[in-house]
Amino acid sequence: MDSQRSLRIGLEERIATLTVNRPEKLNALNGQTVDGLARFFRDAAGDEGIGAVIVTGAGDRSFVAGADIGEIDGLSALEGRDWGKRGQTMLRIVESFPKPVIAAINGYALGGGLELAMVCHLRLAASSALLGQPEVKLGIVPGFGGTQRLPRIVGKGRALELLLTGDPITAQRALEIGLVNAVVEQGELLSEAKRLALRILRNGPVAVELILQAVDRGLEMPLGEALDWEVAQYALSCSTEDVQEGTRAFLERRKPDFRGC
Repeated sequence: MDSQRSLRIGLEERIATLTVNRPEKLNALNGQTVDGLARFFRDAAGDEGIGAVIVTGAGDRSFVAGADIGEIDGLSALEGRDWGKRGQTMLRIVESFPKPVIAAINGYALGGGLELAMVCHLRLAASSALLGQPEVKLGIVPGFGGTQRLPRIVGKGRALELLLTGDPITAQRALEIGLVNAVVEQGELLSEAKRLALRILRNGPVAVELILQAVDRGLEMPLGEALDWEVAQYALSCSTEDVQEGTRAFLERRKPDFRGC
């Protein structure tokens, strides 16, 4: 299966829905799918017709059930390093994408699937979803960023419990620890993700992009440097036509007509 068949892309109201389409493998990530995801997000970054992206999995059983075990079985240390870097590079492209990315977690989000969900800016989960990092049960370490991003999202203790036991958690528990933003019924998942994307798209697109940059880079800086970085993003937003339109619309009690400039 090539990357074009393993990914489905739909577009409606400037919202791209990107579906990992390997249901016979529970949408597990193979090399072609990893490369296809990287290529999509690279291309979509400059596509003015796309304002937001929803990432989901085909079917109602699995978002992404991890890496394709057939691809990692028997890897040498050097091959394992290359595979990990390949996945990390793709996920960093998603994480730094200049438009909002929403994970619609419709089932299993395990291993590389949870690592993919974590780099999405927002995460919605179906009530039946299970999330976890089970790599330790195979005797391996998460290689696509799980040991680093999970503690940053849920805290060290909760992350270590998930990483060291390998046990999955329910969507409701994921909500309780801040791993997902909301839990909805399976049949409403994509509709809710689209409603969330549309709420964001009503706002100033330049400001949305600058906020994503401020959070993405600022979290890795000492607080003082991060505050300077925020001020720089704020100053950039003040120079746009959108901020003038936004303030005028507020004073005139009407909806703003943002142009993204």
